[in-house]
Amino acid sequence: MKETIIQFGTGNFLRGFADDFVDKMNKQGLYDGKITIVSPTNSKTVEVLNSQNCVYNLYIRGIKNGKEVCAHTEINSISRAVNPYSDFDGYLALAHNPDFRFIISNTTEAGIEYVQDNKFEDRPANSFPAKLTQLLYERFKAGLNGFVILSCELIDNNADELKKCVLKYALQWELGKDFYNWVVNENKFCNTLVDRIVTGYPQEEAQSLCEKIGYTDKLLDTAEVFHLWAIEGNFENELPLKKAGINVVWADDISPYKKRKVRVLNGSHALLVFPALLCGIETVGECLNDKLVNEYLKTNLFKYIIPALGENEDDIAFANAVLERFANPYIRHRLKSISLNSVSKFTARVLPTIFDCKNLNGCYPKPQVFSLACLIEYYKTQTPQDNGSVIEFIKKNDAKAILSNEDLWGYDLSDMLNIVEESLSKIHALGIREAIKWALS
Repeated sequence: MKETIIQFGTGNFLRGFADDFVDKMNKQGLYDGKITIVSPTNSKTVEVLNSQNCVYNLYIRGIKNGKEVCAHTEINSISRAVNPYSDFDGYLALAHNPDFRFIISNTTEAGIEYVQDNKFEDRPANSFPAKLTQLLYERFKAGLNGFVILSCELIDNNADELKKCVLKYALQWELGKDFYNWVVNENKFCNTLVDRIVTGYPQEEAQSLCEKIGYTDKLLDTAEVFHLWAIEGNFENELPLKKAGINVVWADDISPYKKRKVRVLNGSHALLVFPALLCGIETVGECLNDKLVNEYLKTNLFKYIIPALGENEDDIAFANAVLERFANPYIRHRLKSISLNSVSKFTARVLPTIFDCKNLNGCYPKPQVFSLACLIEYYKTQTPQDNGSVIEFIKKNDAKAILSNEDLWGYDLSDMLNIVEESLSKIHALGIREAIKWALS
């Protein structure tokens, strides 16, 4: 097959996400192209990939429509891997292949960063956007068409931010007005939203799984069943993901899908984490097995979060899929990991729903505000993981001072003081489980 996709990123996520999708399209005869992986860092994974001819095994495991799923696929969608730190000329040579049409990237949240001291003469430049600029300039000089760039980093407007960085380098390096215009007019930078938990190399099970496969696979990967790729633009005619059965959304604006993910998936985590931790529960899966905590989760989800979004069928289906994802027996998602930096998470993921419910119903949703009280209680009595000054402020101040601190929440939340103080009083007087029952009443 021709090489048609350049991928920046060697990690588990893309190998359990986009590379799986390309493999499915190829095997169904819907696409005829392979991926060339570029390491955005000086990663040894390139050597491992090439030593295995870029073939690896993926296990998809979880719950779908109430039934447990465990599916194995040998992935053959990657042709080779290139390390620009050891073969910069080989990296630039990719720009001269007219068959390359798409660029996919996942270089972590910190990957899309403009670093001023990167130079055009560096072999390679260190930041990912600077490396991409070097490749694009080589493409421009060759007189070839631009790319469709699908940015998968977990930041808002990921491709827009990447494009800004590239254009800054174009100006800083004085690459010329024609190149600047070529970047703008001949390349499509597509914001995307990615959603799939890729659990990566299954350390404890690797030996038994490799015995089943019949050979040692150092790149063995595991992921959940659920997946969603929302992409701004529409290139289904060239990249027939939907036709291959992939849960892809081509849209002019993906912000509604971001909002749904943040409110439903991330918001449920943020609401659940402290009531559950105060109950002595350690993982998300255990929350679903606890009758009371499960009821608390579902009440918040279906009585408040979904109605605040508009209560359409797609949102309800997404919420039900979230519950199946939370129940996945192959994922041990620790609540303490979710609780990292919870003040900023609560602000972004839960407060908008609380405000929407107040506007819809004329009052604050007690179970959701109760979760805020649990956050305060945990920060005061346990060992939270957050910014030191945030933790110190909450530990030293009363509820009134905490809620009125706009630096913490971005808002003055004093209107919620009565519910928060009553919630804290119930927790102290009745214990956390009876307090949860009160919050649900």
